[in-house]
Amino acid sequence: MSVSIFTVTSKSAVLRWSRYEGALSYRVTASLRNSPVSVVFANFGQNTIMGSVNSLNPNTAYTFHVEALGSLMNVLADANVDGSTAPDVPTIKMASSKESNSITVEFTDVSGATSYILRAETNDGSFFSEIPVPSSPGTVTNLQPYTDYTLSVMSVNSAGRSQPSISVEAKTVLPAPQFNTSSPSNSSILVKWEPVNHAVLYSLSIIKAGSYNRSRFNTTDTQFLLQDLEAGTSYCIKGNAWSPENIPGDDLTICQITRPPTPQSVALVVTSTPDAGIVVSWDSAKSAEQYVALSLTGQNCSSSSNSCILIPLSCGETNSVTVIAINQAGNSVPSFPVQIISFPCPPQPIWVEEVVAGNCSVKWSSVPHAEYYTTFIKSDDGIEGTCNSTETQCQFHCSCGYSYIMSVFAHNQAGPSPPGPLVNHTTLPCCPKLTSVSAVSWETLMIEWSPVRGADLYETRAVDATETILCNDTAPSCALSDLTCNSRYSVVVIPCNDVSGCNLTCSPQTHETAPCTPQIISVSQSNAFTVLVNWTSANTAANYTVTVIGLAGEEHVCHSNGTSCQVPNLPCGSNYDVSATASSSAGKSMPSYTVPLETAPCCPDNLTVSQVTQAMTNVTWSDASGALTYIASLSSPRGNAQCHTMDTGCIMGCITCGTNYTVSLEAISRTGHKAECTYHGFSASDCCPSGIRLFRGTNNTLRVRWRSSSALTNYTAEVMGSNSTHVCSPEPGSNTCDVSEIVCGQVYSVVVAPLNRDGTKVLFCNRRTYSVSCVGSNVGMVLYQGKR
Repeated sequence: MSVSIFTVTSKSAVLRWSRYEGALSYRVTASLRNSPVSVVFANFGQNTIMGSVNSLNPNTAYTFHVEALGSLMNVLADANVDGSTAPDVPTIKMASSKESNSITVEFTDVSGATSYILRAETNDGSFFSEIPVPSSPGTVTNLQPYTDYTLSVMSVNSAGRSQPSISVEAKTVLPAPQFNTSSPSNSSILVKWEPVNHAVLYSLSIIKAGSYNRSRFNTTDTQFLLQDLEAGTSYCIKGNAWSPENIPGDDLTICQITRPPTPQSVALVVTSTPDAGIVVSWDSAKSAEQYVALSLTGQNCSSSSNSCILIPLSCGETNSVTVIAINQAGNSVPSFPVQIISFPCPPQPIWVEEVVAGNCSVKWSSVPHAEYYTTFIKSDDGIEGTCNSTETQCQFHCSCGYSYIMSVFAHNQAGPSPPGPLVNHTTLPCCPKLTSVSAVSWETLMIEWSPVRGADLYETRAVDATETILCNDTAPSCALSDLTCNSRYSVVVIPCNDVSGCNLTCSPQTHETAPCTPQIISVSQSNAFTVLVNWTSANTAANYTVTVIGLAGEEHVCHSNGTSCQVPNLPCGSNYDVSATASSSAGKSMPSYTVPLETAPCCPDNLTVSQVTQAMTNVTWSDASGALTYIASLSSPRGNAQCHTMDTGCIMGCITCGTNYTVSLEAISRTGHKAECTYHGFSASDCCPSGIRLFRGTNNTLRVRWRSSSALTNYTAEVMGSNSTHVCSPEPGSNTCDVSEIVCGQVYSVVVAPLNRDGTKVLFCNRRTYSVSCVGSNVGMVLYQGKR
């Protein structure tokens, strides 16, 4: 088991031990160190692990023995620990308060004590403090003023502290008044303070610095005025409050200086260097740390010596100055005002009038107290001049394009005025000479001139009946663009500068712009090789040129002073760009917008019409330059035939046989331009006969009969058998013919066709098949078997 000392006092010790298994009680004994004899003992139950032994001697070394006992009071285990008791309890002799936040306690010294603990507490428990002190007396601090405290003391050694001594009562004294001092005048000091709780009287004493005489005063008020004091002198004031028990509280000492005396012998002198001002001087005042001179106009200067300068000096008026001395207490009474008169003010405002060019006048407002004026004039070429006058103006010669700087001074017997405002006057810049106007383009005029003196900027104006065009530039040239074509402009160059503005007296020049761009309104082809171009334009005096440019760059032109012209010799099937320009003495216009031109396609060189059937023809032709599509036409009083194709040939039906046709062809370009082409006529073949019949005659003959469409048509009949072919051609107008040597039982093909004018047979008539029977009479029978 183990044992330790928990705490000790002067006459007791508290021990702590560990629980031992099986122990029914514990016995604690104390014996003097190195002595086997126990002086005190105590018994404790089996559940106790902390206990105390009493009746010990203060400041004595002991050996403490703890035994764990069984049911027969036999020792089961034990343990020892050495320790000492605390010193004896001290006794308080006296407790008193000399300050409002502390109480001093005197007590008896105790043998074996290495230090002491002072305890202070209030009866209501709101305050409790323990402060260690090495010996008597000791002071308890951080207390409240005029408050009752209960005080006790404990002795301390390495073993612990004793029990508190018998307590005593003591009260802290009143706090010191918190003085706030000031010096209302240079012969008094005012002391103020906030009331001190429980105070019934206040005591003050005052002593002058360097003196041994002290004056004392009592008052129940919270302020006191100390009078009849010396100016600029330091005084120390000490004071305290008294309690109802007639005990003085804390005292407080504060020092205060009185205000300085008024400065004497104030003198004023006007100075102009380094700046115009008033030099103020005075005799030194006792304890003054700073001086301030004040003028009637509100100016001031300060100094720690006996002079300062009031700047700037106000002009043209009577002024007065006072001086005050300052220390930490405040300001003295101001000195008696001293008067002074200053020089005149500079004239202002100053302005320049130039009623007539070259004759300038400097003018200004009248200045009080001024006797005469001096004007200084300097031009920008360095020439200077002066002008003295008793009036408020001065005249001088001024040239165009020059800048002048002017200032005016007023004078009286006190001297000249300060420099007044500088006036800058810049005359109007001179008008440019040798101005040239040239046309750069139909809408742009280039204006050029020689630079002129005094001009920072040039404003070029071009004015016509409807608009004003401006160009501002610093260079002696300007391009006026976006002008209206075919207009007369008044052009003038106006020089300007930032100060005087612009010279509006310069002479203008008149210039005419180029004609307006023509507007092509139509391009039409007069014939196969000529194009007529029409346009609109407002300038009737202009000459016009029309240019037609092909894809290969070839040009065709025509000229006119009207609104149209013809361009000849244009090949068919070609593409061109057409534009027009106008020109006059003022220049050349911009070209018009380009109008595309496509001439009519060329006609095919060759065209052939061939008849395919009785009612159908085949028309073919050669390629045509510029043509994309073709319309071929066959026209006659009995009807027309037409085909529309992109090829160089087409088949046309609905042809009437035996009719003369007019052949024509339209070649059409990709944009719809057409060329009307006419060729030789075409005659359709005579109609094939109808109602063909065969009749068998005698002697093996066969008669062929038909109905003809024209009595003037010649026909031929062809009868073809398996072994022979028989042909017959009747007289014109006849519609029958006979063939011989016909064999019965044979099948014959029969074709009856008209003959062309050249005697050739029409090849597209139908072939018919007949069978000649051998049965019957001599005439026999012919059977129709159909077409083949």
